[in-house]
Amino acid sequence: MKLLITGATGLVGSILVKKAVEAGHQIHFLSTRINKTADQSLGKGFYWNPQTGEIDIACFDGVETIIHLAGASISQRWTSKNKKEIMDSRVLGTRLLVNSIASLKEDHQVKQVIGASAIGIYPSSETTLYNESYLPKADSFLEQVVLAWENEQEGFISDKISLCKLRIGLVLTAKGGVLAPMKIPTSLGLGAAFGHGKQVQSWIHIDDLVQIILNAVDQRWSGVYNAVSPNPVTQKEFSKSLAKAMSRPFFLPPVPKFLIRLVAGEMSTLVFNSQNVSASKLTDKGYQFIYPDLLPAMKSLL
Repeated sequence: MKLLITGATGLVGSILVKKAVEAGHQIHFLSTRINKTADQSLGKGFYWNPQTGEIDIACFDGVETIIHLAGASISQRWTSKNKKEIMDSRVLGTRLLVNSIASLKEDHQVKQVIGASAIGIYPSSETTLYNESYLPKADSFLEQVVLAWENEQEGFISDKISLCKLRIGLVLTAKGGVLAPMKIPTSLGLGAAFGHGKQVQSWIHIDDLVQIILNAVDQRWSGVYNAVSPNPVTQKEFSKSLAKAMSRPFFLPPVPKFLIRLVAGEMSTLVFNSQNVSASKLTDKGYQFIYPDLLPAMKSLL
């Protein structure tokens, strides 16, 4: 099958491309950097620029499934400028794809779109378990971003095209991702919980996330799925497991909220939000997790 992937050079996309090729898929990818489109190791590259509305329409030739992962990192200080970049990178990119397909009318073979989303669409709660039936609200910046992102994706749906949204949790990878900033202090024996440490964190191993995406491709999934492990943990358990996986002590008191807010500003909500998210729809679908538990998942990466 021929796939068109946005965000192919990113944290998830680079590994997805490799696994998709191993599975026998052909890859088209979009890049905002013209020099990257010549990188044949990723497949056949095409230029696009969501800010200006430019796209090489040939990227859709022969493509049956689009995997839309592109979006600016939310792990940057939330200045007004960066907030705009975070929102625009998701909304404008999605809108450009939707409008480009529409302009082709019936002159394309796209049957399915798999759109990245995030568990940031759920409000923070230490007691509520959220599933895909929750009706989102735009009460926080994260909720506003993810809701706008998902609403734009609705434009893909037609008699010919189905849409699968994956609400992705904290992604564990060997390089980058949520573990990168935590590994350095932990390696020095300075690992600690953030705030009271009781906030729930729903996570997923990169191998599971990539396999879930490939299953969604092969089995033509549609609808919304939470891409998270079936076993979320508290923030304290997360930090403690990282220390154990790195064979380091874990004894320091929690880092106070005010200190993290001083350093990270509004972005500190990423650390303090509590999101207990259900993976039951995935398991009901028959997906068997490679890494359902946190400690083995971390050990496999570290």
